[in-house]
Amino acid sequence: MRIILIGDDQLAYFLSKKFVAEKHRVTIINAHPAEAIKFSHQIKATVIVGDGTHPTILKEAEVEKTDLVLALTSHDEDNLVACQIAQHYYGVPRTIALVNDPAHQQFFEQMGINVAFSATQILANLIEKRADFEDITNFFAVDRGQITVTEIILHEDSPALQKTLQNLELPTGALIGCIIREERAFVPHGWSNLQIGDRLILISQPEHYEQLLEILTGKAE
Repeated sequence: MRIILIGDDQLAYFLSKKFVAEKHRVTIINAHPAEAIKFSHQIKATVIVGDGTHPTILKEAEVEKTDLVLALTSHDEDNLVACQIAQHYYGVPRTIALVNDPAHQQFFEQMGINVAFSATQILANLIEKRADFEDITNFFAVDRGQITVTEIILHEDSPALQKTLQNLELPTGALIGCIIREERAFVPHGWSNLQIGDRLILISQPEHYEQLLEILTGKAE
């Protein structure tokens, strides 16, 4: 299957790597030159620097030959526009869009996006179904144990408090997928800072888990 993936964060990295491992032909559109270079060195995929909502960039990615366009940027309007252009102008049969604000999900579906998913809503639903938590709780391992999903709670002695995600220097194989703060769940960005009592949903490769835990709590498991 030919896939165009539009995005520049860890979610884009993990999904691209997985698709390539499954022998799909992947083209990544990344708006940030430094990130694009990094992706090109780490993933065996075609990487194009540019705006995934621009028809010229999509044309360069051979969108007319593509089976799936997956839009994962941090801007809902960009994800919607990219998928609509792919569908209506180039006849791409399937589009999937990340919805950063759960309130937009129904609108995306009304606009004809095949799949509109909210990571915030998915994680919030998962968390709501669990009645009790330890400070550190392993939820589950996915992809035959290659990825783990974990929850931790930040206390007053956490070395990560008041730091933004971009300043934490998280390992490449790990990310903070969701922050739950005062019963509100949201997907963080690079400028999001961490506070006492934050519940973090961590997504990581097993070999990076202890390093991630030490960065966030000051101690390994």
